[in-house]
Amino acid sequence: MVVNTLYRMVYPFLAVFSRGMGVDLIVLSRLLATRSLVGMIGPLFAAIADSRGRKLAMVLGLGLFTLGTALVVFWPTVPIFAAALMLTMLGKLMFDPPMQAYIGDRVPYARRGRVLAVTELGWSLAFIIGVPLMGFLISRWGWMSPFWALMLLGIICIILLYWMIPKDSFAGEQVPSVFSNIRKVLCFSPAIAGLAIGMFSSAANEVINLVFGVWMETSFGLQIAALGATAAVIGFAELSGESLVGLFVDRLGKPRAITFGLLTNCLSALIFPSFGQTLPGAVLGLFLFYLSFEFTLVSTIPMMTEIVPTARATIMAMNITALSLGRALGAFVAPTLFAWGMGTSAAAAIVLNLLALISLRWVRYQGD
Repeated sequence: MVVNTLYRMVYPFLAVFSRGMGVDLIVLSRLLATRSLVGMIGPLFAAIADSRGRKLAMVLGLGLFTLGTALVVFWPTVPIFAAALMLTMLGKLMFDPPMQAYIGDRVPYARRGRVLAVTELGWSLAFIIGVPLMGFLISRWGWMSPFWALMLLGIICIILLYWMIPKDSFAGEQVPSVFSNIRKVLCFSPAIAGLAIGMFSSAANEVINLVFGVWMETSFGLQIAALGATAAVIGFAELSGESLVGLFVDRLGKPRAITFGLLTNCLSALIFPSFGQTLPGAVLGLFLFYLSFEFTLVSTIPMMTEIVPTARATIMAMNITALSLGRALGAFVAPTLFAWGMGTSAAAAIVLNLLALISLRWVRYQGD
């Protein structure tokens, strides 16, 4: 939740940070776009968890995150802020896959969905609890106060992680290199299919995500009120999706849960052109769309941890890259599709979800 709070708080407080540093909003927007590119190189760093150990990779990830926040605290300039965005993003990318792999190593596959769903609550709680808390700090002590708080929390997290997580032990003498693990994933067709699920479903989400604010503004003329309402709707939809995964994914089986999530996402996309003529209908559509996407996304995580068990951290890192590629693909086509109407955007989301469903048929899995 600490790491995700910084990642998510930049968007609502972008104008606050731009005023604090005396820089144009466009400059910071471009910095955020550059930050997203870091997601493309995540596997090269997070994959060290398969060759050097989960604990080391997690500590390094939190170390980079804490270093990024500390830079802003002590040198609050635009170039340093840019470097901090890159470091904290890289820290998140280095922490998440080894953490998921660590759980995959220790929790039986039959119960892994629930445990991983609990860790995913940190994403939605960062939006529901972390971001409002950072807003409170900003209102009391200025725009730099969240970085002080997150730096201190980062240090506490590193100490707890180092103290509580046992050391990694490698039984064999030969430890695979980062590139051999990446090659192992890329040469295994079920792994490629699993990555395709994330890419297509993420693209389907982004096709709607990028334009729903414009759509609601032009449809209902409620810019500020609608954006405020939809932010709360999205946060609670994500929390609901993660909670439902924790309750049902292990009972249903991971592939069935993913199938259910993708089909529900398709049905919720149909709400936009059919029932989205009123504000309650549009908000209902957004809630179901984000809930079903989050349910799908979190359901894929335990399945992905079992596709290549000998390179768990590597495939989980590459899954983040696949999600980034999907978002880039969705962002690229979203404005063109929306020019033809929200119905076209919804249709594209359905097609992309069906491609994810086809990819699911090629995934080999154990335990379901």
